[in-house]
Amino acid sequence: MNNGRPSAPAMPAILIVAHAPLASALLAVAAHVYPGCEAQVAALDVGAQDSVEQVDAAARAALQRLGATEALLLTDVANATPCNGLQRLLGDPALKLRLLSGVNVPMLWRALCYRERPLDEIVRRAIDGATMGVLHLSPSRPQHQNAENPGDDPNPHHDQ
Repeated sequence: MNNGRPSAPAMPAILIVAHAPLASALLAVAAHVYPGCEAQVAALDVGAQDSVEQVDAAARAALQRLGATEALLLTDVANATPCNGLQRLLGDPALKLRLLSGVNVPMLWRALCYRERPLDEIVRRAIDGATMGVLHLSPSRPQHQNAENPGDDPNPHHDQ
């Protein structure tokens, strides 16, 4: 009973399809930060022996288990078997799907954080998370270490 109020639209599901064991590992990382997300997020690990047809069938079954007609599909590598299997789903008129390749943890966390938004906005946010999560880091001093003049240090090779 909705008490005369319109019901909230269902949030898009998220399906992670990647080379084994990456999809399951990403789902575990998602559940670490978003406990209980497994009700709307599924993972499909693709083995070396799996065909594009098997990935297609397994992905359809996973979406059906999630009760999803709208979903964000995340895969690891464009044009590899997991991605090619998912691309077959994109032409299904009964489903509203978006497919992103290059999945990483920041992409997944961002998608989960904004899941109440429209699917196209989730896609934009996920891409932002993915690209902002890739950084070139340089070495830094251990915590609480002050820079000293090397000329004052009789043992210049110690770290602590």
